[in-house]
Amino acid sequence: MTSAEVTHTARRKWRRPLPGTADRFVLAVLLAYAVTRLVSGVLLVILTRYQVPVAWTGPQVSYGTIVGLWDAGWYREIAENGYPHQLPRDPDTGDLQQNPWAFYPLFPVLARVGMELTGASFAVAGSTLALGFGAAAAAVIATLLRPRVGQRVALAAVIVWATCASAPVLQVAYTESLAILLLALVLKYLDARRWWAAAACAFLTGLARPIAVPLGIVALVAVVVRWRRRDEQPISGREWAGMLAALAGCGLAGLIWPTIAWLGTGVRTAYTDTMATWRYGQNIVPLRPWVGISEWFFHAAGRTAAIAALVAVVALLLALALGPWSARLGPVLRAWILAYPFYLAVVLDPGTSAIRYLLPCFPWAVIAVDGAWRRRAPAARTWALTAGWVLLGVATQWWWLYELWRFVPPSDFPP
Repeated sequence: MTSAEVTHTARRKWRRPLPGTADRFVLAVLLAYAVTRLVSGVLLVILTRYQVPVAWTGPQVSYGTIVGLWDAGWYREIAENGYPHQLPRDPDTGDLQQNPWAFYPLFPVLARVGMELTGASFAVAGSTLALGFGAAAAAVIATLLRPRVGQRVALAAVIVWATCASAPVLQVAYTESLAILLLALVLKYLDARRWWAAAACAFLTGLARPIAVPLGIVALVAVVVRWRRRDEQPISGREWAGMLAALAGCGLAGLIWPTIAWLGTGVRTAYTDTMATWRYGQNIVPLRPWVGISEWFFHAAGRTAAIAALVAVVALLLALALGPWSARLGPVLRAWILAYPFYLAVVLDPGTSAIRYLLPCFPWAVIAVDGAWRRRAPAARTWALTAGWVLLGVATQWWWLYELWRFVPPSDFPP
């Protein structure tokens, strides 16, 4: 064993928690997460007073029905009836209509299993699964962060993440909880150089949510970082195979669902064509919609001001991910908080759903509580920042629920 390998092993042993400490830490995380979900649950119950009955809820609006709004309706359709073999088109214009092929299958399939086992409705089975997956995700996130920032900051970061504006989606019949659990596992395994486990979890994300492209970038960063240390820590043939498997897992994750949609419908572009039906004009034009929305906001100041605003946002993201305040996160997590937002900018139109889409950027919470900058920040400072972010988060949760999750007929902005 080389001196570098001895040092690496020693560091891992130093980071290893004392017997029983890890169990208590995970328990503390799960208890804190349960409290955050209870708070969001109370807000959802209050929201039932303001939600009029709609097709998703039926005549009785309750917690068990309000968790099934919006895209949960598509997941319910998939869980109960599967995917259509023919793409639906408007009988008059021939334009492709919105359909279930835009939604990934892993969550509704698991929800169907839960429905069969318990006899529960999709909304109840799906929201219960989401709660379980979210708790598991919180535990994985905390154990991923702990070696880098310590258990206090890791716990604080999970609390801030679990109380942000769109956090109620972690307990409704949506796929976010499952996708974030798989994402956290991929990042954890990449960080620990467990390449084959990372490959397997990355592949599963291809059946849960379309995040394969930014994950592939992160996997490439992890591989390059490992390659640069090859002189100090030689790479065995087995590890080379694992590194290639991790990259291949991300690549397959990006291809598996479009391929299944092609085979299921006979239309090679079934998935991308279906996704385009949610875009303005049914056209996917990378980045252009963001320029348009910026020009709309800054129309009085002119096009130059609009472009300057976009450049400022890009600079802020770069500074957030590359600045010294994120140094303790390490290259894998820093790559994720940089790659994922830029990926969203390329593939999405600006809209109200962007708030929910940013939920997987959980490492930002570490920066928010000052934990990625100061190695020994005072506990009082950490918890004061955490309390401030939690209060802001709960307030914005109510705004998110009332303004976005609550559906006002006949149409509304999606959450």
